[in-house]
Amino acid sequence: MKILFYDTKEYDREYFEKHLPEYPGIEIEFTKAELQVRTAALAKDCDAVCTFVNADMNSDVVRSLAAEGIRLILLRCAGFNQVDLDAAKECGITVMRVPGYSPEAVAEHAMALVLTACRRIHKAYNRVRENDFSLPGLTGVNLYQKTAGIIGTGKIGAAMARICHGFGMNVIAFDMYPNRELDFVSYVPLDELLAQSDLISLHCPLTEATHHMINLETIEKMKDGVILVNTSRGGLIKTDDLIEGNRRHKFFAIGLDVYEEEKNYVYEDYSSAILSHSTTARLLSFPNVVITSHQGFFTQEALTAICRTTLENAECFANGEMNGNVVTQ
Repeated sequence: MKILFYDTKEYDREYFEKHLPEYPGIEIEFTKAELQVRTAALAKDCDAVCTFVNADMNSDVVRSLAAEGIRLILLRCAGFNQVDLDAAKECGITVMRVPGYSPEAVAEHAMALVLTACRRIHKAYNRVRENDFSLPGLTGVNLYQKTAGIIGTGKIGAAMARICHGFGMNVIAFDMYPNRELDFVSYVPLDELLAQSDLISLHCPLTEATHHMINLETIEKMKDGVILVNTSRGGLIKTDDLIEGNRRHKFFAIGLDVYEEEKNYVYEDYSSAILSHSTTARLLSFPNVVITSHQGFFTQEALTAICRTTLENAECFANGEMNGNVVTQ
């Protein structure tokens, strides 16, 4: 099997080349090009393509891949909302993902965002670099004995729930399919979670039902001084409403590893550019907001797991086997 990796970063090449010898029969080519209709032709003579979460695989892109003879789309990520699955099925293309590369990596990053934003560590770091050791404006809040509301208790949400429990927090959750292994978690309706939580952490997939689930209406149901963290998908939050809610002093702190505008910027260096319009810049103007570059997954352990699972997916497909990572069934 021959696979073309689109939008390759140095760490992709490093980890996949390291583990490729474990999977004989699989050949990989790397390109820095993003997957688009006009770049689909690069996959000619390949059996599969591999992309990441920021690739827009709309119906035109999928059909262009099918025209080049592609039979398999490998996602080196958990989310698959970026793929037109109906078009893939229509074209006879199988789509496989990496559902559980390291739930703890993302959950630990979510808690890092909580602590950084809550304790104003980002502001303190910049102050001390300028020899300013003053404390005004750095007042935080304790998490101990506060209520953490986890929206979505899949593998990542469950890991975040355990972390919050370890901090001595009361943990409540909302999920259509409760995780009964979390015996310390109380499941409540969404409105009740919004009203009771001192910390709200989003860990659900982006679907039509969850798109913009955090908006002015739901923000108004939250406690004043709530902490909000999102390490799942940017589209879960209506950004303009989040900005308005923060202007109304609804949030004590906000931590975001994902955001609606990220597709234009994520994983690229724009430090020397002047951005003509950026809601991300508006968010960063608030002293209680911390934003990172969709790096929740970015640990050595997670990168290794992503690599091995992706190659195992390719191997299963090549052998005519299907595992639980297929999303087009």
